[in-house]
Amino acid sequence: MPKNKTHKGTKKRIRVTATGKLMRQRPFGSHLLTKKSANRKRKLRKAVIVDPTDTSRLRGLLGR
Repeated sequence: MPKNKTHKGTKKRIRVTATGKLMRQRPFGSHLLTKKSANRKRKLRKAVIVDPTDTSRLRGLLGR
């Protein structure tokens, strides 16, 4: 049986931590930043762990 191919779009957006958790960037942090507060923009810089309900689906796309 052939191996699963990695979904390249997902590979560019999701990274796997040393413990195996999936990390992603928050949305809405790339443009139209003048109307957003400094506090909101600061929170957008930080990466977050992917929700457990999406983890198994994303692992399939990553070929893991």
